[in-house]
Amino acid sequence: MNIHEYQAKEIFKQFGVPAGTGQVARSADEAVQAAKALGGERWVVKAQVHAGGRGKAGGVKICDNADEVRTVAADMLGSTLTTQQTAGQGLPINAVYVEKPAAIERELYLSALVDRATRRITFIGSPAGGMDIEEVAAKTPEKIMQISVHPAAGLQPYQSRQLGFFLGLNKKQVGAFVKFMHGLYRVFVECDASLVEVNPLVVTEQGDLLALDGKLNLDDNALYRHPDYAAMHDPSQEDEREAKAAEHDLSYITLDGDIGCMVNGAGLAMGTMDLVKLHGGAPANFLDVGGAATAERVTEAFKLITSGAAVKAILVNIFGGIVRCDLIAEGIIQAVEQAGINVPVVVRLEGTNAEKGREMLAETSFDLIAAQDLADAAEKVVKAAKA
Repeated sequence: MNIHEYQAKEIFKQFGVPAGTGQVARSADEAVQAAKALGGERWVVKAQVHAGGRGKAGGVKICDNADEVRTVAADMLGSTLTTQQTAGQGLPINAVYVEKPAAIERELYLSALVDRATRRITFIGSPAGGMDIEEVAAKTPEKIMQISVHPAAGLQPYQSRQLGFFLGLNKKQVGAFVKFMHGLYRVFVECDASLVEVNPLVVTEQGDLLALDGKLNLDDNALYRHPDYAAMHDPSQEDEREAKAAEHDLSYITLDGDIGCMVNGAGLAMGTMDLVKLHGGAPANFLDVGGAATAERVTEAFKLITSGAAVKAILVNIFGGIVRCDLIAEGIIQAVEQAGINVPVVVRLEGTNAEKGREMLAETSFDLIAAQDLADAAEKVVKAAKA
């Protein structure tokens, strides 16, 4: 689960990570009030969306007076922001973060994530932080250092010092950096995070370290341990269909193809998508209805698939182990009746009660395309979509 910058910074501060001073606002009047409460003569207004690259997209503005704060906030709020990380889709701006500007001397990069290759928390740092960090990683990888943390020992001070000197910090700053990294490590572990990113981590003209921006992704599977963090969830920043799927315990991800896929089991779903691609098609979604799918969930799954205007055909691939194929067939019939499906549907059923499920589908008036195996199903659905 992603959270907003202002929420991440509040969490950072709880763990002793310096993250500046600011206030969130949801109207132009609130933005002006926040600026006056913060004091000073200049402020930064930041659009709060779940995406990086906001500065290049016009989502970060420096204001020299309260009138500018009001104008900028009014322009941002209620609009959408499209960045290089939003895949061409604009995210709604429902809040802005008003912050006192920092006197920046240098911009650095620091993040922590789980490296699946080593199965360890890994810190990534670069002396070339800021808006062009992706370009730095692509063109000058020598400017990036990785620090792998042993799960039994935890983050060691010498590792933080090693990365600090690589970032070009002086001796006094390295001492502060050790505390900074330790705080982020605690955030990662104690908050059950999947990503912690500070870009930029700035060195101020006074020589202090400051998290000028903050990105924090939390592990959905651990949210039951953190109800206060779960309450930070903002569904407006997510794909509407993906948010709807979560309400029905469906694993759904929107893709850019035209063949809807409904499968039980993540591994089988990935294999199904691969075969669709192999036969010249393009999946419109990843959808796992789960091992204990019910007719109601299958109906909702069909509604999600058909809500995409680009879908030209649907492939249902069910292997009945825990889930019974006759229940899936019942869901398909319900979906046809309720959702008014008007695209070809290819069905492959195998496993528990598969024969009964096929009989139920054959008795309907809806023209379903039966498939013998997965390869046959993929070939038929691609042909149906192209037709």
